[in-house]
Amino acid sequence: MWRRAGPIRLRLAEIAGRRVRRPLGPPAPTETFSASAPASSSLHHSLGTFRDSIGAPPSRSLSTGGGGRECWSCGAKGAFLSCGSCRSVQPVDPAVDYFRIFGLDRGYNIKDNSLEGKYKDWQKKLHPDLVHSKSEKERAFAAEQSARVIDAYRTLSKPLPRALYMLELEGVHVDEEKTINDPGLLMEMMDIREAVSEACDSQTLEKIQSQMKRKLETWSKSFEEAFNKGDFNRAVEATQRMRYYERAMEETVKKL
Repeated sequence: MWRRAGPIRLRLAEIAGRRVRRPLGPPAPTETFSASAPASSSLHHSLGTFRDSIGAPPSRSLSTGGGGRECWSCGAKGAFLSCGSCRSVQPVDPAVDYFRIFGLDRGYNIKDNSLEGKYKDWQKKLHPDLVHSKSEKERAFAAEQSARVIDAYRTLSKPLPRALYMLELEGVHVDEEKTINDPGLLMEMMDIREAVSEACDSQTLEKIQSQMKRKLETWSKSFEEAFNKGDFNRAVEATQRMRYYERAMEETVKKL
């Protein structure tokens, strides 16, 4: 149902700013998950060894904020996405995950207001239009950082993309095109599409949308429980079901 992506492939994907869900090349080497050890310990050890071998900066905890990175412009310590001293936009650091961009601990349960305010703050500092008078180098940094913050916000603000991203951070590849062999679920989806198609007023559509939202919330909780227990098979199955209900919600929104 899922496979663990190789640590080198994960690192290269981070550097290139790509997601690892749909590889274009041959399948990466897989790593078997062992229930007798923490789910990510082997992966984290391998990533640490690989980082050391290429001289990449070590991962930093969320509590340290900008960590010990040095500003490329003024040399001040602790520069993060932008420098607190000279306000210069910094180059993208692949070791910084989306949670850290928003100053959050890595976890599935996120409140929307934890993201929006910080997102707006970052865009005030990083948006390319605000650094148009800066050097070409810094304008390029701003374009990359702004795009990364936008993707981080879109990913963490919705249940399904957030779930898939958390699995990705653990090295779990999810085939997003795979369908579920569950006649009951497929029949339910057919009934929902028919109901949406036949709905002739917004009240009916809003009722269907509310039902789908509750279903999505139920499977979101199932994902969180499975993920926290390290049961990645169940977590992946939960994301597959979440996808069906999310698509059903999108269909109702299109018709509203």
